[in-house]
Amino acid sequence: MIINIYISRINLLRVFGYVITRRKSRLVSIGSVEIGANAPIAIQSMAKTHTDNIESTVHQIHELEALKCHIIRVAVPDVKAVKCLGEIKKRIHIPLVADIHFGHNLALEAINQGVDKIRINPGNMQKREKLEDIVRLAKKRRIPIRIGVNSGSIRDQRGNETDLVELMVNTTLRYCEHFESLGFKDIIISLKASDVQKTMQAYRSIAGQCDYPLHLGVTAAGAPEDAVIKSAIGIGGLLSEGIGDTLRVSYTGTPHQEVRAGYKILEAIGLVESSEAEILSCPTCGRCEIDLVKIVEDVKRRLPTKKQSIQIAVMGCVVNGPGEAMDADIGIAGGNGFGLLFRKGEKIRKIPENEMVTTLLEEIESLQP
Repeated sequence: MIINIYISRINLLRVFGYVITRRKSRLVSIGSVEIGANAPIAIQSMAKTHTDNIESTVHQIHELEALKCHIIRVAVPDVKAVKCLGEIKKRIHIPLVADIHFGHNLALEAINQGVDKIRINPGNMQKREKLEDIVRLAKKRRIPIRIGVNSGSIRDQRGNETDLVELMVNTTLRYCEHFESLGFKDIIISLKASDVQKTMQAYRSIAGQCDYPLHLGVTAAGAPEDAVIKSAIGIGGLLSEGIGDTLRVSYTGTPHQEVRAGYKILEAIGLVESSEAEILSCPTCGRCEIDLVKIVEDVKRRLPTKKQSIQIAVMGCVVNGPGEAMDADIGIAGGNGFGLLFRKGEKIRKIPENEMVTTLLEEIESLQP
């Protein structure tokens, strides 16, 4: 049974002076990864290989593991692909999710192959008894199901002109009630649209009507330069409201970009600590009297390969420069051919423009643990 209103004050996260009130959701385990409740936000991606090519699929997943992807999903379009899941599962180190559409038998076999979760869109499985077979087997094997509803695959079967957000939410909640009537509770929900506002509205609506963990994403977001903006607004906006337990940044491109972008969103909101140096620099204007663009590019290009979480401010003038430089771990506020060097809030010395890059790199190196 679905219970209303699950927004409560847990996981209070202070971000830039604001408090994020994390939505309370039930705890669900996907293999070794827990999501919901007090668990950290998990980053997911999806292999872009053909699943029946075991070697290339495992290789790509290993690359994503190295980027600290938490959960990986693979497409299961046919019998040949589903028969490869067990071998792929044995050779990777993160939970494996089978993405199933239409094929009731594919879902059953994926569970038998030992996957950690299955993702289905119940609307693509028309026979009620077949859907119930999947739910019963998932319950028996103790693996969760993500009910993934996308705007492109949902239609009002009565032919009515129904609001898309309302249709997505109501349809998903009906599926959840059906699953719970079978005694199955390990449910995860996603409601993705390519329209950012509709995506956010759908998640906000359902967040207040149930306690299932929510997987965030904007579907069909496009090429990287477009997808990163849509995802930063949609996923980032929801996370800043305390909504969301896992995420995937969907790109038309390599999954490696998806994982990196996911971490960037979490870092920007303050939900994870950055593992890389962050360069803060002003956009420049008529007051800038140093070649700031070149200095920033040189510093970024020559940063130490060893990752560390520090802030570096490279500011071009005396308006906001000194304040920004003082707030950073290391900073320079530029003047007419020179800059003031700051370290941990203290003014150190004045340096000429032609020594700025070298000085900054030396200071960064000195902070290496």
